[in-house]
Amino acid sequence: METIIQHQKQVQYAEAYVSDMLVLKNIFLETQHVEKADQNFGLPFLLAKNGREVIAFASLIIDEKENISFKIYDKSRMTEAEKRNFSSRAERYCKNNNTPNFRDPEQLKSSINSMISWLNPE
Repeated sequence: METIIQHQKQVQYAEAYVSDMLVLKNIFLETQHVEKADQNFGLPFLLAKNGREVIAFASLIIDEKENISFKIYDKSRMTEAEKRNFSSRAERYCKNNNTPNFRDPEQLKSSINSMISWLNPE
C-alpha cells in the first residue's frame, strides 16, 4: 500500500502594516457581509498567513463595556486548533504591548476613526 504524504503549510503570524490594510478590509467586508468598513473593523495589529495568502487578522476594538479588546476575522480556512493558537498569540501580543492604542480607550477610538476614514474615502 502506498502512503501519500501531504505537506500542509504551517500558519505564520506577522504584525499588520498599513500596506496590508486593503487586503484586511476585503476580508472584513467579505466575512461581515457589509459594503463599507465600520467601527467593527477596529485597528488591525496581527495577521495569519498561509504561504503568501492572508487568511485571518486580529483587530483591536472597543467592546460594549468601553474596554479595549480584540476580535479575529478569518476567511474560514483555519482549523479549530489554528484559530485557538492565533487567538492565544493575539492575546499575548495585546498583553505585552504598552503603546497607547493597547492601553487608552480614547486613543484607540481616535485611531479606529482615522483608519475608517482612510479606508472609506468619500
